[in-house]
Amino acid sequence: MASRRDWLDTGLEVLAELGARALTIEQLTTRMGLTKGSFYHHFGGTAGYVTALMAHFEAEHTSRYIQRVEQDAGAGARVRLQRLIELAVNQDEGPALEVAIRSWALENPEVDAAQSRVDATRISYLRRLCREISDDDDADDLGLMLYLLAVGAESVRPPVPLAQVARLYDRVLRLGPADDGPMDARSHAS
Repeated sequence: MASRRDWLDTGLEVLAELGARALTIEQLTTRMGLTKGSFYHHFGGTAGYVTALMAHFEAEHTSRYIQRVEQDAGAGARVRLQRLIELAVNQDEGPALEVAIRSWALENPEVDAAQSRVDATRISYLRRLCREISDDDDADDLGLMLYLLAVGAESVRPPVPLAQVARLYDRVLRLGPADDGPMDARSHAS
């Protein structure tokens, strides 16, 4: 029997591969080889599924990343920022999921609210790291620039190659505070 998480992971896969219009109960049940009864057992209906899917997206693609970066409490902000960039540049899903959810957010108020929370959390975390590196007045702007780079690189067609994104992060970071020298995201890009 499929778990609630299996349904949610499959939903994110469908979104990344086919977009929000393809995210139907039929698509999910066919892909998972299960019945609609199993879906309704876990979510009660489409509305419950969308709510759970957005919470899952937030947890897996924002909270989990921050938790992974923060695992070493003794690591400085610059090291944590480097880890976050590595995770972003080397994510398995590539930009397709983020693009699909942003597109869906234009049509669905609940998804829009979730995307707004995700954006706010990510920007806040980046700004916090940049302020820990330097109390420079531009630290908040640097955090925002890093996030806008990520969103923009995912959104243009064709997507910017990951190695180039890593070089761009390195270049943007050289514009910011230099408490322990420039970082090099390129060495970690695939």
